[in-house]
Amino acid sequence: MLTLSLPEIKAQTFDYSFAVVGCNRVDYLDTAATSGAANATGLSTANVYQLKRMFAEVAALNPKPKYLFLAGDMVMGYINDTVTLATQLRAWKAIYYASPIATSGIKVVVIPGNHETQDKAAGKKSFVAAERTFVREMDSFIVGNNGPGAGGADALVTDQSKLTYSFDNGCDHFIILDTDPVGKDARVPYKWVANDIQSARTAGARHIFAFGHKPAYSSPLKPLDGLEAFVPERDSFWKYMENYNADAMFAAHEHVWDTIHPHAGKTWQVIAGNGGSLVEAT
Repeated sequence: MLTLSLPEIKAQTFDYSFAVVGCNRVDYLDTAATSGAANATGLSTANVYQLKRMFAEVAALNPKPKYLFLAGDMVMGYINDTVTLATQLRAWKAIYYASPIATSGIKVVVIPGNHETQDKAAGKKSFVAAERTFVREMDSFIVGNNGPGAGGADALVTDQSKLTYSFDNGCDHFIILDTDPVGKDARVPYKWVANDIQSARTAGARHIFAFGHKPAYSSPLKPLDGLEAFVPERDSFWKYMENYNADAMFAAHEHVWDTIHPHAGKTWQVIAGNGGSLVEAT
């Protein structure tokens, strides 16, 4: 879990707060035998102990944050079987609705990770049915629909309007990013982001934050595991983040907690991928 505390922005005044966490699922088989263990999974394939504890601790914060962003990999998924994926997501939702955070007034926002949209056996590629399943099952945790449709300046293969989108809280602007759209794995629609972030600044946004599963810049503890597969597109995205003075990008994917400052005095990146999955061996 992360509360806002970046060195460049912590002294500024905010009329809200938020928490970010990612990578709660676990990498072993779901079995009833684990139901009483600290690393139990159940049908959700999440680290149930950690998920319940996180929901309870965030709900108990004083003052309460307005948002809890879950930066992907809530469930195991990673297969070309959307019936199983839907079962996992529904079991995850059942844990949420049984937790104190469901009635706390804190808005939970979910972001797709590669485990929600990709088929590992097919070469870690996102596929259409998984995107549709995620949007259908997690609709209550998706808070915008102004993202790019299929085609457009970024030549997207599928409609991303509820997977990559933006919304405002007062004068502050939030950009949600699907970092593995179908046909564009490990990339973000940077041309849409450029237009969105410019429009936010023109409208007088006070602070701008981006949230995505895969980091733009990988942690040195897990190199080349973010958006480095397509460096020119990654750099174009980050250029707009810096040119329009975005405060930070929050990501997960890598099972570490790390802060990265790609260019001194400009946009920060925070990797909060320690939400319940085993941490990286490094």
